[in-house]
Parts: sequence; structure tokens; C-alpha cells
Amino acid sequence: MSTTFDRKQLRFAAACALALGALSATAQAQTQDEHGLVTSSDGMPVMNGFGLCVHSGFGPAPQWTLGCHEYVPMKVVQYTAPNDAPAAAGAAAAPLVYETVTFDANILFDSDKSTLRPLGRDKLDQFAKLISGLESQNILAIGYSDRMGTQEANQILSQQRVDAVKAYLVGTGIAADRVQTSARGETRPTTVAGECKDANNTKNVACMQPDRHVFIEVSGTRPVK
Repeated sequence: MSTTFDRKQLRFAAACALALGALSATAQAQTQDEHGLVTSSDGMPVMNGFGLCVHSGFGPAPQWTLGCHEYVPMKVVQYTAPNDAPAAAGAAAAPLVYETVTFDANILFDSDKSTLRPLGRDKLDQFAKLISGLESQNILAIGYSDRMGTQEANQILSQQRVDAVKAYLVGTGIAADRVQTSARGETRPTTVAGECKDANNTKNVACMQPDRHVFIEVSGTRPVK
């Protein structure tokens, strides 16, 4: 069976082909590179008879709308450094943790003497090492004497003893203005009342040994190791 088309039918078919070609071209043109949308007076996009947005052939970047183009949400990416990543240059160091410490020493002297014993020098050397690097307040050194002799003489002797201790500490490198001194003579004995009753003999001299001393103390803070 043969099919015959008249001239009117051929013209109609050609028109349909042209329309379909225009539709295909318009659909392919709807990409993110197309020109601006044609909008109505109320700001809505103008649609053609096929339900497609009408675009102008010139103008600025397109005005994307949900009615004409698929909405693609923007992604926000947060970066988290891996655990083994090196610290960034200039990053703040972890805060230091400090501890409060107190050091003291008791330096004994011979009867009626203000010269340091070898054991006393050793204790002062150890004390100087302990407080090295300590962020501290001033060092306090207090001199004492026993009750034998006059109060005036004992006051002077206690001052001489504390001066000897300070001079030795300064010799180890401690600043002189950090060492505060005080002399109390026989007014603050270490031995209690009723002890060391016999005066001016070997037994009493040995009994009062704790009273002939210089006590030093310092407290301060330092980073925890």
C-alpha cells in the first residue's frame, strides 16, 4: 500500500519539524551558561507554550530560579587536621603548670663563733641548687644565739652569724637584695625552759647547741616537671 502526501500535508510536517527542532535547541540551551531569564512585571519567569523559561539573548549572568533550573545546594566543607598532623607554625604552646614549693635549711654554729662549719657550707650549697630557677619571693635568714653571755653580746653574735650565711649565699650567685636578714639574739631559744640549767660547762654547751643557728627559708613557684 502506498501513501501519498499532498502539498498541504508536507507543509504541515515541515512546520512540525521546525517546531520540534526549536524545542530541542531551547532545551539544550538551558544550562548555567545561558543568558538572563525574561521576567514579568511581578518578577516571575515568563514561560513559553511548551512550559520552558524564556531567555533574553543578551544581558548579565542568568537569574536562576527553582521554576526554571534544578536547585543545587552549596556544600560547606570543614577541615579537621588528622591526629598526627604537625602543629602549625606559631601556634600557641600549651600553658605551663606551676607548683608552689618551700625550701629551708638550719645552719648550726660553734659556741661563741660566727664562722661557718664545713657541714654548714655543704647545706648552703645544696640550698642554692634547690632554689635555682625558682620564681620566688625574698629569702629570709634569721640568726640566733644561746643564753650564755650577755644579751647585748648574744644579739651581736646572732647578727654576725646571719651575715656570714648571707655572704655565702651571695657567693653562690644569689642576688644580695634577695636575701633579707634578721637577728634575734637569745630571745627565741629552740631549747625549752628547764633544759640546759648548768652554765659555762661542756654539758651545757652541748645542750644549747640547737640555739646557736641560722634558719633560712624561701617559697615560690616553678613549672611542674
